[in-house]
Amino acid sequence: MSVVTLGEDAPRLAPEEIHTLSSKAGLKIRADHVDDFGRLLGALDQSVQSILDDEDYYPKPDLEKYPRTDICYALDSPEKSDKGGWASKCNFKCVSPTSKLLQGKTIALKDNVAVAGIRCTNGTAAMDWTPQLDATIATRIMDASGTITGKAACENACMEGVSDTSVTGKVHNPYADNYSCGGSSSGSGRLVGTGSVDMAIGGDQGGSIRIPSSMCGIVGLKPSWGLVPYTGIISLEYTIDHTGSMTKTVQDAALLLEAIAGPDGIDDRQPPFLPEGILQYTKNLDDFFNSSDNHSRPLAGVRIGVLEEGFTIPNMDPNIFSLCKKAIDQLTSLGADVKNVSVPAHGNAAVVWMCSMPIAGGRQGLLSDMSGRKQLYLTDRVKLSGKTLTQEAFDKLSPGGQNLYLRYLYLEGKYGPELHAKCSNLLRKLSLSWCDGINQRRRVDDYDHVLKDVDVLVMPTLPSPPCKLFDEPSKHGPLERLSRNVGLVGNTAPFNSTGHPALTVPVGFVPAHEDENVKLPCGLQIVGKKWNDIDCLKIGAAWEKAVNWKEFT
Repeated sequence: MSVVTLGEDAPRLAPEEIHTLSSKAGLKIRADHVDDFGRLLGALDQSVQSILDDEDYYPKPDLEKYPRTDICYALDSPEKSDKGGWASKCNFKCVSPTSKLLQGKTIALKDNVAVAGIRCTNGTAAMDWTPQLDATIATRIMDASGTITGKAACENACMEGVSDTSVTGKVHNPYADNYSCGGSSSGSGRLVGTGSVDMAIGGDQGGSIRIPSSMCGIVGLKPSWGLVPYTGIISLEYTIDHTGSMTKTVQDAALLLEAIAGPDGIDDRQPPFLPEGILQYTKNLDDFFNSSDNHSRPLAGVRIGVLEEGFTIPNMDPNIFSLCKKAIDQLTSLGADVKNVSVPAHGNAAVVWMCSMPIAGGRQGLLSDMSGRKQLYLTDRVKLSGKTLTQEAFDKLSPGGQNLYLRYLYLEGKYGPELHAKCSNLLRKLSLSWCDGINQRRRVDDYDHVLKDVDVLVMPTLPSPPCKLFDEPSKHGPLERLSRNVGLVGNTAPFNSTGHPALTVPVGFVPAHEDENVKLPCGLQIVGKKWNDIDCLKIGAAWEKAVNWKEFT
Protein backbone atom coordinates (compact mmCIF):
# COMPACT_ATOMS: atom_id res chain seq x y z
CA MET A 1 0.00 0.00 0.00
CA SER A 2 1.36 3.39 -0.99
CA VAL A 3 2.33 5.82 1.76
CA VAL A 4 1.23 9.33 0.85
CA THR A 5 2.59 11.13 3.89
CA LEU A 6 4.62 10.25 6.96
CA GLY A 7 3.67 13.32 8.97
CA GLU A 8 6.97 14.28 10.53
CA ASP A 9 5.26 15.59 13.65
CA ALA A 10 2.85 12.66 13.95
CA PRO A 11 2.98 10.68 17.21
CA ARG A 12 4.30 7.14 17.03
CA LEU A 13 2.39 4.16 18.33
CA ALA A 14 4.15 2.70 21.33
CA PRO A 15 5.76 -0.76 20.92
CA GLU A 16 3.19 -2.33 23.25
CA GLU A 17 0.38 -1.02 21.01
CA ILE A 18 1.98 -2.70 17.98
CA HIS A 19 2.38 -5.96 19.89
CA THR A 20 -1.23 -5.84 21.10
CA LEU A 21 -2.51 -5.13 17.60
CA SER A 22 -0.53 -7.94 15.98
CA SER A 23 -1.16 -10.52 18.71
CA LYS A 24 -4.94 -10.09 18.35
CA ALA A 25 -4.49 -11.22 14.76
CA GLY A 26 -2.19 -14.06 15.73
CA LEU A 27 0.87 -12.31 14.26
CA LYS A 28 4.38 -11.51 15.47
CA ILE A 29 6.24 -8.42 14.30
CA ARG A 30 10.02 -8.57 14.03
CA ALA A 31 11.62 -6.63 16.88
CA ASP A 32 13.62 -4.40 14.53
CA HIS A 33 10.43 -3.51 12.61
CA VAL A 34 8.27 -2.53 15.57
CA ASP A 35 9.38 1.10 15.70
CA ASP A 36 8.94 1.48 11.91
CA PHE A 37 5.35 0.29 12.05
CA GLY A 38 4.76 2.50 15.09
CA ARG A 39 5.65 5.49 12.95
CA LEU A 40 3.69 4.32 9.88
CA LEU A 41 0.52 3.71 11.87
CA GLY A 42 0.88 6.91 13.90
CA ALA A 43 1.11 8.93 10.68
CA LEU A 44 -1.95 7.15 9.34
CA ASP A 45 -3.89 7.91 12.51
CA GLN A 46 -3.08 11.61 12.14
CA SER A 47 -4.36 11.62 8.55
CA VAL A 48 -7.54 9.80 9.53
CA GLN A 49 -8.26 12.29 12.28
CA SER A 50 -7.93 15.21 9.85
CA ILE A 51 -10.56 13.56 7.62
CA LEU A 52 -12.93 12.90 10.50
CA ASP A 53 -12.59 16.55 11.57
CA ASP A 54 -13.41 17.79 8.04
CA GLU A 55 -16.98 18.78 7.08
CA ASP A 56 -18.93 15.91 5.54
CA TYR A 57 -20.15 16.10 1.93
CA TYR A 58 -23.81 15.55 2.66
CA PRO A 59 -26.79 16.81 0.64
CA LYS A 60 -28.97 19.16 2.66
CA PRO A 61 -32.61 19.58 1.64
CA ASP A 62 -34.05 23.01 0.85
CA LEU A 63 -36.68 23.26 3.57
CA GLU A 64 -38.22 26.37 2.00
CA LYS A 65 -38.76 24.58 -1.30
CA TYR A 66 -39.77 21.32 0.40
CA PRO A 67 -41.52 22.40 3.64
CA ARG A 68 -42.66 19.79 6.12
CA THR A 69 -45.46 20.22 8.61
CA ASP A 70 -47.89 18.34 10.86
CA ILE A 71 -45.40 15.71 12.03
CA CYS A 72 -46.59 13.19 14.60
CA TYR A 73 -45.38 9.71 15.50
CA ALA A 74 -47.28 6.48 16.05
CA LEU A 75 -45.02 5.67 19.00
CA ASP A 76 -46.27 8.88 20.66
CA SER A 77 -49.90 8.58 19.47
CA PRO A 78 -50.72 4.90 18.80
CA GLU A 79 -54.38 5.74 18.17
CA LYS A 80 -53.32 7.54 14.97
CA SER A 81 -51.55 4.55 13.47
CA ASP A 82 -54.59 3.23 11.52
CA LYS A 83 -54.33 -0.31 12.95
CA GLY A 84 -50.56 -0.25 12.60
CA GLY A 85 -50.24 1.20 9.10
CA TRP A 86 -48.52 4.45 10.01
CA ALA A 87 -45.15 4.89 11.69
CA SER A 88 -45.56 8.66 11.44
CA LYS A 89 -47.86 11.23 9.85
CA CYS A 90 -46.74 14.42 8.13
CA ASN A 91 -47.36 16.75 5.22
CA PHE A 92 -44.43 17.22 2.82
CA LYS A 93 -44.68 18.83 -0.59
CA CYS A 94 -42.75 21.01 -3.02
CA VAL A 95 -43.77 24.66 -3.43
CA SER A 96 -42.38 24.80 -6.99
CA PRO A 97 -42.65 21.31 -8.53
CA THR A 98 -41.11 20.58 -11.90
CA SER A 99 -44.01 18.46 -13.18
CA LYS A 100 -47.64 17.58 -12.47
CA LEU A 101 -47.10 13.85 -12.84
CA LEU A 102 -48.29 13.04 -9.30
CA GLN A 103 -50.56 16.03 -8.78
CA GLY A 104 -53.39 15.20 -6.40
CA LYS A 105 -51.75 11.94 -5.28
CA THR A 106 -50.95 11.14 -1.66
CA ILE A 107 -47.93 8.92 -1.00
CA ALA A 108 -46.59 7.07 2.03
CA LEU A 109 -42.90 6.23 2.27
CA LYS A 110 -41.72 3.02 3.88
CA ASP A 111 -40.05 3.87 7.17
CA ASN A 112 -36.59 2.93 5.92
CA VAL A 113 -36.60 5.91 3.53
CA ALA A 114 -34.83 9.02 4.82
CA VAL A 115 -36.67 12.33 5.10
CA ALA A 116 -34.82 15.09 6.92
CA GLY A 117 -36.17 15.95 10.34
CA ILE A 118 -38.49 12.96 10.73
CA ARG A 119 -37.60 9.89 12.78
CA CYS A 120 -36.73 6.85 10.67
CA THR A 121 -37.31 3.71 12.73
CA ASN A 122 -36.61 1.02 10.11
CA GLY A 123 -39.18 -0.86 12.17
CA THR A 124 -36.87 -1.33 15.15
CA ALA A 125 -35.83 0.24 18.45
CA ALA A 126 -32.31 -1.09 18.00
CA MET A 127 -31.25 2.31 16.66
CA ASP A 128 -32.71 5.81 17.12
CA TRP A 129 -32.04 7.80 13.93
CA THR A 130 -33.42 11.06 12.60
CA PRO A 131 -31.95 11.70 9.12
CA GLN A 132 -30.46 14.97 7.92
CA LEU A 133 -31.22 14.35 4.25
CA ASP A 134 -34.05 13.44 1.89
CA ALA A 135 -33.79 10.25 -0.15
CA THR A 136 -33.64 10.85 -3.90
CA ILE A 137 -37.03 9.25 -4.43
CA ALA A 138 -38.63 11.49 -1.78
CA THR A 139 -37.39 14.59 -3.60
CA ARG A 140 -38.53 13.20 -6.95
CA ILE A 141 -42.02 12.51 -5.61
CA MET A 142 -42.33 16.07 -4.32
CA ASP A 143 -40.88 17.50 -7.55
CA ALA A 144 -43.61 15.60 -9.40
CA SER A 145 -46.29 17.38 -7.28
CA GLY A 146 -46.95 14.39 -5.04
CA THR A 147 -47.81 14.97 -1.38
CA ILE A 148 -46.01 12.77 1.15
CA THR A 149 -48.46 12.25 3.99
CA GLY A 150 -46.38 10.00 6.20
CA LYS A 151 -44.04 7.10 6.77
CA ALA A 152 -45.57 3.62 6.60
CA ALA A 153 -44.70 1.12 9.30
CA CYS A 154 -42.31 -1.65 8.36
CA GLU A 155 -41.23 -4.83 10.07
CA ASN A 156 -38.32 -4.95 12.51
CA ALA A 157 -35.10 -4.05 10.65
CA CYS A 158 -37.00 -5.01 7.47
CA MET A 159 -36.27 -8.68 8.12
CA GLU A 160 -39.70 -10.23 8.62
CA GLY A 161 -42.50 -11.45 6.37
CA VAL A 162 -45.25 -11.41 9.02
CA SER A 163 -46.64 -8.11 10.30
CA ASP A 164 -46.35 -8.42 14.09
CA THR A 165 -42.70 -7.43 14.64
CA SER A 166 -42.57 -3.66 14.08
CA VAL A 167 -41.56 -1.36 16.92
CA THR A 168 -44.77 0.58 16.23
CA GLY A 169 -46.96 -2.50 16.74
CA LYS A 170 -48.90 -5.08 14.77
CA VAL A 171 -50.14 -4.17 11.28
CA HIS A 172 -53.55 -5.66 10.52
CA ASN A 173 -54.62 -6.92 7.10
CA PRO A 174 -57.10 -4.59 5.32
CA TYR A 175 -59.52 -7.49 4.83
CA ALA A 176 -59.33 -9.13 8.26
CA ASP A 177 -58.09 -7.82 11.60
CA ASN A 178 -55.46 -9.98 13.31
CA TYR A 179 -54.23 -11.42 10.01
CA SER A 180 -50.88 -10.56 8.49
CA CYS A 181 -50.22 -7.82 5.96
CA GLY A 182 -46.96 -9.55 5.08
CA GLY A 183 -43.65 -7.80 5.29
CA SER A 184 -41.46 -6.09 5.46
CA SER A 185 -43.39 -3.23 3.76
CA SER A 186 -46.44 -4.09 5.86
CA GLY A 187 -47.68 -0.57 6.53
CA SER A 188 -47.38 0.36 2.85
CA GLY A 189 -49.58 -2.60 1.96
CA ARG A 190 -52.21 -1.76 4.54
CA LEU A 191 -52.40 1.98 3.79
CA VAL A 192 -52.87 1.46 0.06
CA GLY A 193 -55.23 -1.46 0.67
CA THR A 194 -57.50 0.63 2.91
CA GLY A 195 -57.32 3.72 0.70
CA SER A 196 -55.55 5.79 3.36
CA VAL A 197 -53.10 6.83 0.62
CA ASP A 198 -53.17 6.60 -3.16
CA MET A 199 -49.67 5.16 -3.41
CA ALA A 200 -46.82 3.92 -1.26
CA ILE A 201 -43.13 3.22 -1.57
CA GLY A 202 -41.97 -0.24 -0.55
CA GLY A 203 -38.56 -1.86 -0.28
CA ASP A 204 -37.78 -5.35 -1.52
CA GLN A 205 -34.77 -7.60 -0.82
CA GLY A 206 -36.53 -10.97 -0.84
CA GLY A 207 -40.12 -10.07 -1.62
CA SER A 208 -40.93 -7.20 0.74
CA ILE A 209 -42.91 -5.26 -1.88
CA ARG A 210 -44.62 -8.25 -3.44
CA ILE A 211 -45.44 -10.17 -0.23
CA PRO A 212 -47.54 -7.39 1.38
CA SER A 213 -48.99 -6.36 -1.98
CA SER A 214 -50.23 -9.89 -2.59
CA MET A 215 -51.60 -10.22 0.96
CA CYS A 216 -53.31 -6.80 0.90
CA GLY A 217 -54.89 -7.08 -2.55
CA ILE A 218 -52.87 -4.35 -4.28
CA VAL A 219 -50.35 -3.99 -7.10
CA GLY A 220 -46.66 -4.17 -6.20
CA LEU A 221 -43.69 -3.70 -8.51
CA LYS A 222 -40.12 -4.67 -7.71
CA PRO A 223 -38.37 -2.83 -10.56
CA SER A 224 -35.30 -3.99 -12.41
CA TRP A 225 -32.27 -3.82 -10.11
CA GLY A 226 -30.70 -0.38 -10.46
CA LEU A 227 -33.66 1.26 -12.19
CA VAL A 228 -34.74 3.29 -9.14
CA PRO A 229 -32.03 5.00 -7.04
CA TYR A 230 -31.61 3.63 -3.53
CA THR A 231 -29.84 6.78 -2.33
CA GLY A 232 -30.91 7.74 1.19
CA ILE A 233 -32.62 4.43 1.95
CA ILE A 234 -31.41 1.99 4.62
CA SER A 235 -29.75 -0.92 2.88
CA LEU A 236 -30.09 -4.58 3.71
CA GLU A 237 -27.67 -5.93 1.11
CA TYR A 238 -26.33 -4.04 -1.89
CA THR A 239 -26.91 -6.70 -4.56
CA ILE A 240 -30.57 -7.29 -3.69
CA ASP A 241 -31.77 -3.82 -2.61
CA HIS A 242 -34.81 -2.62 -4.57
CA THR A 243 -37.38 0.11 -3.95
CA GLY A 244 -40.60 0.54 -5.89
CA SER A 245 -44.33 1.14 -6.25
CA MET A 246 -47.25 -0.19 -4.20
CA THR A 247 -50.55 1.05 -5.61
CA LYS A 248 -54.23 0.23 -6.18
CA THR A 249 -53.84 -0.06 -9.95
CA VAL A 250 -51.18 -0.94 -12.49
CA GLN A 251 -51.66 2.48 -14.08
CA ASP A 252 -50.70 4.12 -10.78
CA ALA A 253 -47.72 1.76 -10.42
CA ALA A 254 -46.49 2.98 -13.82
CA LEU A 255 -47.11 6.58 -12.81
CA LEU A 256 -45.12 6.33 -9.58
CA LEU A 257 -42.34 4.37 -11.28
CA GLU A 258 -42.01 7.10 -13.91
CA ALA A 259 -41.66 9.70 -11.15
CA ILE A 260 -38.90 7.91 -9.23
CA ALA A 261 -36.93 5.95 -11.86
CA GLY A 262 -33.67 6.85 -13.58
CA PRO A 263 -30.03 7.44 -12.56
CA ASP A 264 -29.33 10.03 -9.86
CA GLY A 265 -25.54 10.07 -10.35
CA ILE A 266 -24.93 8.83 -6.80
CA ASP A 267 -26.17 5.25 -6.47
CA ASP A 268 -23.64 2.88 -8.04
CA ARG A 269 -26.32 0.22 -8.52
CA GLN A 270 -27.48 2.31 -11.46
CA PRO A 271 -26.15 2.56 -15.02
CA PRO A 272 -25.07 6.07 -16.00
CA PHE A 273 -27.78 6.23 -18.68
CA LEU A 274 -30.76 4.25 -19.94
CA PRO A 275 -32.13 3.76 -23.46
CA GLU A 276 -34.16 6.70 -24.75
CA GLY A 277 -37.85 6.51 -23.90
CA ILE A 278 -37.54 3.66 -21.41
CA LEU A 279 -38.73 5.81 -18.50
CA GLN A 280 -41.96 6.94 -20.19
CA TYR A 281 -44.01 4.22 -18.57
CA THR A 282 -47.41 5.91 -18.63
CA LYS A 283 -47.09 6.91 -22.30
CA ASN A 284 -45.82 3.48 -23.27
CA LEU A 285 -48.71 1.86 -21.42
CA ASP A 286 -51.26 4.16 -23.06
CA ASP A 287 -49.73 3.60 -26.49
CA PHE A 288 -49.91 -0.16 -25.99
CA PHE A 289 -53.67 -0.11 -25.42
CA ASN A 290 -54.41 2.62 -27.96
CA SER A 291 -52.55 0.72 -30.70
CA SER A 292 -54.35 -2.56 -30.08
CA ASP A 293 -56.44 -3.48 -33.14
CA ASN A 294 -58.64 -5.78 -31.10
CA HIS A 295 -59.46 -4.29 -27.72
CA SER A 296 -61.02 -7.53 -26.54
CA ARG A 297 -57.67 -9.26 -27.15
CA PRO A 298 -55.07 -6.65 -26.10
CA LEU A 299 -52.42 -9.32 -25.44
CA ALA A 300 -52.43 -10.70 -28.98
CA GLY A 301 -48.81 -11.48 -29.89
CA VAL A 302 -47.62 -11.38 -26.25
CA ARG A 303 -45.76 -14.56 -25.24
CA ILE A 304 -46.24 -15.74 -21.65
CA GLY A 305 -44.30 -18.58 -20.04
CA VAL A 306 -45.94 -20.40 -17.14
CA LEU A 307 -43.03 -21.33 -14.88
CA GLU A 308 -43.69 -24.94 -13.88
CA GLU A 309 -41.37 -24.82 -10.85
CA GLY A 310 -43.24 -21.73 -9.60
CA PHE A 311 -46.24 -23.94 -8.90
CA THR A 312 -44.29 -26.61 -7.02
CA ILE A 313 -42.43 -24.58 -4.39
CA PRO A 314 -42.89 -25.79 -0.77
CA ASN A 315 -46.20 -25.16 1.03
CA MET A 316 -48.17 -24.40 -2.15
CA ASP A 317 -51.79 -23.89 -1.15
CA PRO A 318 -54.18 -25.71 -3.53
CA ASN A 319 -56.58 -22.76 -3.62
CA ILE A 320 -53.81 -20.39 -4.69
CA PHE A 321 -52.59 -22.95 -7.24
CA SER A 322 -56.06 -23.23 -8.75
CA LEU A 323 -56.84 -19.49 -8.73
CA CYS A 324 -53.56 -18.55 -10.41
CA LYS A 325 -54.10 -21.21 -13.09
CA LYS A 326 -57.55 -19.72 -13.80
CA ALA A 327 -56.05 -16.23 -13.99
CA ILE A 328 -53.52 -17.46 -16.54
CA ASP A 329 -56.38 -18.97 -18.58
CA GLN A 330 -57.91 -15.49 -18.58
CA LEU A 331 -54.69 -14.11 -20.06
CA THR A 332 -55.09 -16.64 -22.87
CA SER A 333 -58.58 -15.32 -23.56
CA LEU A 334 -57.06 -11.83 -23.83
CA GLY A 335 -54.98 -13.05 -26.76
CA ALA A 336 -51.72 -14.07 -25.10
CA ASP A 337 -49.71 -17.00 -26.41
CA VAL A 338 -49.27 -19.05 -23.22
CA LYS A 339 -47.05 -22.08 -22.82
CA ASN A 340 -45.39 -23.99 -19.99
CA VAL A 341 -41.68 -23.41 -19.44
CA SER A 342 -39.16 -24.87 -17.00
CA VAL A 343 -36.20 -23.50 -15.08
CA PRO A 344 -35.07 -26.44 -12.90
CA ALA A 345 -32.72 -24.21 -10.85
CA HIS A 346 -35.70 -22.13 -9.67
CA GLY A 347 -36.50 -24.73 -7.04
CA ASN A 348 -33.19 -24.12 -5.29
CA ALA A 349 -32.74 -20.42 -6.05
CA ALA A 350 -34.30 -19.20 -2.80
CA VAL A 351 -32.04 -21.53 -0.81
CA VAL A 352 -28.95 -20.03 -2.47
CA TRP A 353 -30.35 -16.55 -1.72
CA MET A 354 -30.83 -17.56 1.93
CA CYS A 355 -27.23 -18.80 2.26
CA SER A 356 -25.75 -15.80 0.44
CA MET A 357 -27.46 -13.16 2.54
CA PRO A 358 -26.13 -13.55 6.11
CA ILE A 359 -22.46 -12.65 5.59
CA ALA A 360 -23.02 -9.56 3.44
CA GLY A 361 -26.44 -8.72 4.87
CA GLY A 362 -25.33 -8.98 8.49
CA ARG A 363 -22.45 -6.62 7.87
CA GLN A 364 -24.39 -4.17 5.70
CA GLY A 365 -27.92 -4.33 7.08
CA LEU A 366 -27.16 -4.60 10.79
CA LEU A 367 -23.73 -3.00 11.19
CA SER A 368 -24.09 -0.35 8.43
CA ASP A 369 -20.78 -1.43 6.90
CA MET A 370 -21.19 -0.61 3.20
CA SER A 371 -17.47 -0.38 2.42
CA GLY A 372 -16.37 -0.87 -1.16
CA ARG A 373 -19.25 1.11 -2.65
CA LYS A 374 -19.47 4.38 -4.57
CA GLN A 375 -22.59 5.89 -3.09
CA LEU A 376 -23.91 8.30 -0.49
CA TYR A 377 -23.03 6.94 2.95
CA LEU A 378 -25.38 7.68 5.84
CA THR A 379 -22.49 8.72 8.07
CA ASP A 380 -24.63 9.91 10.97
CA ARG A 381 -26.33 6.51 11.06
CA VAL A 382 -23.01 4.69 10.72
CA LYS A 383 -21.84 6.45 13.90
CA LEU A 384 -24.77 4.87 15.76
CA SER A 385 -23.77 1.39 14.63
CA GLY A 386 -20.95 -0.58 16.14
CA LYS A 387 -18.38 -3.10 15.01
CA THR A 388 -20.65 -5.67 16.64
CA LEU A 389 -24.19 -5.50 18.00
CA THR A 390 -24.54 -4.64 21.66
CA GLN A 391 -26.71 -6.84 23.85
CA GLU A 392 -29.25 -4.02 24.04
CA ALA A 393 -29.45 -3.67 20.24
CA PHE A 394 -29.65 -7.45 19.76
CA ASP A 395 -32.51 -7.71 22.27
CA LYS A 396 -34.47 -5.04 20.39
CA LEU A 397 -34.34 -6.95 17.13
CA SER A 398 -37.10 -9.36 16.20
CA PRO A 399 -36.33 -13.06 15.67
CA GLY A 400 -35.64 -12.40 11.97
CA GLY A 401 -32.95 -9.84 12.73
CA GLN A 402 -31.47 -11.90 15.54
CA ASN A 403 -31.40 -14.96 13.31
CA LEU A 404 -29.64 -13.06 10.53
CA TYR A 405 -27.01 -11.71 12.93
CA LEU A 406 -26.30 -15.11 14.49
CA ARG A 407 -26.13 -16.66 11.02
CA TYR A 408 -23.69 -13.92 10.02
CA LEU A 409 -21.44 -14.71 12.98
CA TYR A 410 -21.74 -18.47 12.45
CA LEU A 411 -21.20 -18.57 8.68
CA GLU A 412 -18.41 -15.99 8.63
CA GLY A 413 -16.59 -17.83 11.40
CA LYS A 414 -17.09 -21.33 10.00
CA TYR A 415 -16.91 -20.83 6.23
CA GLY A 416 -15.45 -17.37 5.67
CA PRO A 417 -15.67 -15.61 2.29
CA GLU A 418 -15.72 -18.86 0.30
CA LEU A 419 -19.43 -19.44 0.96
CA HIS A 420 -20.51 -15.97 -0.14
CA ALA A 421 -18.27 -16.22 -3.21
CA LYS A 422 -19.77 -19.58 -4.23
CA CYS A 423 -23.32 -18.35 -3.68
CA SER A 424 -22.65 -15.25 -5.77
CA ASN A 425 -21.43 -17.38 -8.66
CA LEU A 426 -24.47 -19.65 -8.48
CA LEU A 427 -26.79 -16.65 -8.40
CA ARG A 428 -24.95 -15.20 -11.39
CA LYS A 429 -25.62 -18.45 -13.23
CA LEU A 430 -29.32 -17.83 -12.73
CA SER A 431 -29.29 -14.32 -14.07
CA LEU A 432 -26.32 -13.23 -16.12
CA SER A 433 -26.43 -12.40 -19.80
CA TRP A 434 -23.12 -11.39 -21.34
CA CYS A 435 -21.41 -11.03 -24.67
CA ASP A 436 -17.87 -12.21 -25.53
CA GLY A 437 -16.37 -9.10 -27.10
CA ILE A 438 -13.88 -11.05 -29.19
CA ASN A 439 -16.07 -13.72 -30.73
CA GLN A 440 -19.42 -12.00 -30.14
CA ARG A 441 -20.77 -15.13 -28.55
CA ARG A 442 -23.71 -14.45 -26.29
CA ARG A 443 -24.23 -16.56 -23.20
CA VAL A 444 -27.62 -16.57 -21.57
CA ASP A 445 -28.16 -18.27 -18.21
CA ASP A 446 -31.19 -20.04 -16.73
CA TYR A 447 -34.04 -17.46 -16.52
CA ASP A 448 -32.78 -15.41 -19.45
CA HIS A 449 -32.46 -18.59 -21.51
CA VAL A 450 -36.19 -19.17 -21.10
CA LEU A 451 -36.97 -15.46 -21.56
CA LYS A 452 -35.47 -15.63 -25.06
CA ASP A 453 -38.64 -17.42 -26.17
CA VAL A 454 -41.25 -15.64 -24.04
CA ASP A 455 -41.81 -12.05 -22.98
CA VAL A 456 -42.60 -12.77 -19.32
CA LEU A 457 -42.83 -15.58 -16.79
CA VAL A 458 -45.90 -16.02 -14.58
CA MET A 459 -46.41 -17.91 -11.32
CA PRO A 460 -48.15 -17.46 -7.95
CA THR A 461 -46.61 -14.59 -6.00
CA LEU A 462 -46.85 -16.49 -2.71
CA PRO A 463 -47.51 -20.14 -1.89
CA SER A 464 -49.85 -19.50 1.04
CA PRO A 465 -52.43 -16.97 2.29
CA PRO A 466 -51.74 -14.50 5.13
CA CYS A 467 -51.36 -16.16 8.50
CA LYS A 468 -53.01 -15.15 11.73
CA LEU A 469 -51.01 -12.80 13.95
CA PHE A 470 -49.99 -13.84 17.45
CA ASP A 471 -51.90 -12.09 20.22
CA GLU A 472 -48.68 -11.61 22.19
CA PRO A 473 -45.75 -12.25 19.82
CA SER A 474 -43.10 -11.94 22.55
CA LYS A 475 -44.49 -15.05 24.27
CA HIS A 476 -43.58 -17.19 21.27
CA GLY A 477 -40.06 -18.40 20.60
CA PRO A 478 -37.95 -17.59 17.52
CA LEU A 479 -38.55 -20.96 15.88
CA GLU A 480 -42.33 -20.72 16.17
CA ARG A 481 -42.41 -17.14 14.92
CA LEU A 482 -40.04 -17.71 12.02
CA SER A 483 -41.76 -20.94 11.02
CA ARG A 484 -44.62 -18.81 9.70
CA ASN A 485 -42.24 -17.57 6.97
CA VAL A 486 -41.04 -20.96 5.75
CA GLY A 487 -41.33 -21.16 1.97
CA LEU A 488 -42.88 -17.69 1.69
CA VAL A 489 -40.16 -16.25 -0.57
CA GLY A 490 -39.79 -19.27 -2.87
CA ASN A 491 -41.09 -17.35 -5.89
CA THR A 492 -40.01 -13.85 -4.89
CA ALA A 493 -36.43 -13.99 -3.56
CA PRO A 494 -34.86 -15.48 -6.73
CA PHE A 495 -35.65 -12.30 -8.66
CA ASN A 496 -34.01 -10.08 -6.06
CA SER A 497 -30.82 -11.99 -6.76
CA THR A 498 -31.22 -11.89 -10.54
CA GLY A 499 -32.52 -8.31 -10.77
CA HIS A 500 -35.44 -9.08 -13.10
CA PRO A 501 -38.52 -6.85 -12.75
CA ALA A 502 -41.42 -8.57 -10.98
CA LEU A 503 -44.99 -7.33 -10.66
CA THR A 504 -47.74 -8.81 -8.51
CA VAL A 505 -51.40 -8.19 -9.30
CA PRO A 506 -54.37 -9.35 -7.19
CA VAL A 507 -56.34 -12.23 -8.72
CA GLY A 508 -58.91 -13.11 -6.07
CA PHE A 509 -59.52 -14.37 -2.55
CA VAL A 510 -58.64 -17.66 -0.88
CA PRO A 511 -59.62 -19.07 2.54
CA ALA A 512 -57.28 -18.51 5.48
CA HIS A 513 -55.69 -21.65 6.85
CA GLU A 514 -56.89 -20.90 10.38
CA ASP A 515 -60.53 -20.18 9.40
CA GLU A 516 -62.03 -21.05 6.01
CA ASN A 517 -64.66 -18.35 6.49
CA VAL A 518 -61.96 -15.67 6.40
CA LYS A 519 -61.17 -14.79 2.79
CA LEU A 520 -57.87 -13.05 2.01
CA PRO A 521 -56.27 -11.79 -1.21
CA CYS A 522 -53.66 -13.58 -3.29
CA GLY A 523 -51.57 -12.43 -6.24
CA LEU A 524 -50.12 -13.56 -9.56
CA GLN A 525 -46.48 -12.63 -10.20
CA ILE A 526 -45.33 -11.46 -13.64
CA VAL A 527 -41.55 -11.47 -14.21
CA GLY A 528 -40.01 -9.69 -17.20
CA LYS A 529 -36.68 -9.27 -18.91
CA LYS A 530 -34.25 -6.86 -17.25
CA TRP A 531 -35.14 -3.23 -17.94
CA ASN A 532 -38.39 -4.38 -19.63
CA ASP A 533 -40.54 -3.43 -16.65
CA ILE A 534 -43.08 -2.11 -19.15
CA ASP A 535 -43.87 -5.67 -20.30
CA CYS A 536 -44.93 -6.61 -16.78
CA LEU A 537 -47.05 -3.46 -16.56
CA LYS A 538 -48.76 -4.10 -19.91
CA ILE A 539 -49.85 -7.62 -18.97
CA GLY A 540 -50.90 -6.57 -15.47
CA ALA A 541 -52.92 -3.66 -16.84
CA ALA A 542 -54.61 -5.88 -19.43
CA TRP A 543 -55.63 -8.25 -16.64
CA GLU A 544 -57.10 -5.54 -14.39
CA LYS A 545 -58.95 -3.85 -17.28
CA ALA A 546 -60.64 -7.12 -18.17
CA VAL A 547 -61.35 -8.60 -14.74
CA ASN A 548 -62.78 -7.44 -11.43
CA TRP A 549 -60.35 -9.38 -9.26
CA LYS A 550 -62.59 -9.18 -6.20
CA GLU A 551 -65.22 -11.25 -8.00
CA PHE A 552 -62.82 -13.58 -9.82
CA THR A 553 -63.15 -17.21 -8.75
